[in-house]
Order: sequence, then C-alpha cells, then structure tokens
Amino acid sequence: MLTDDQLQGTITLVEEKKGRDAILLDLKGISMVTDYFLIVTGNSTTQVKAITDNLTDKLPELGVTVLRVEGLQEAKWVLVDCGDLVIHIMTPDQREFYNLERLWGDAKTVSFTTT
Repeated sequence: MLTDDQLQGTITLVEEKKGRDAILLDLKGISMVTDYFLIVTGNSTTQVKAITDNLTDKLPELGVTVLRVEGLQEAKWVLVDCGDLVIHIMTPDQREFYNLERLWGDAKTVSFTTT
C-alpha cells in the first residue's frame, strides 16, 4: 500500500521533467490489478523517455519498487509498473486516442499538490 507521500513524490518526479496534465486515478475496488493509475503527458518521445528515466532512477529512493517498464523503445506510451501504482507516460496523440480517463471513468480522481 502506497502512502500519500510516495504518491506525491512520484508526481513531483514527473513534474521535474515537465510532464503535464497529470491525473491520479484511485482504482481500489475497481481494478484487481492495481490501486492507482498515474497518467501523464510528455510532449515528445524524448520527453517521455526523460520522465521514465527520472522515475526509474528515483522511485526506489521513495520506497517505490519498479517492477517493469514497457514501451520505452518507441516511447509513445510507456508503462511503469510499480505494483500498487501503474504510471502511464504518453505522447499527446496517444493520450488523446486511448483516453484512459474516460475508459476508467468510474474511478475517483485523487487531488495532489503541484509544484
């Protein structure tokens, strides 16, 4: 179970690399796979890679284990699986096309502080 500080720290790591339009969805009771989705946009594949690299480098410092990373080669949609938290880092066109926020529309949005 992730703490509020770990979730906030993860969002801060995304913001360090200028990830935008971050949304944290609470999937507890909805998904059997994970408790949270963090969905964020990177303006380009280079930025998606930079956000991913920052997360994989620094999440362990927050006590968050990265189990696997998928999609980094193309970097249009990268999934960072941390067990209770799955982070989706997407280019604008991928985020618009897949619209995970609508797909998981019955999930609560978690408020957090942006820096």
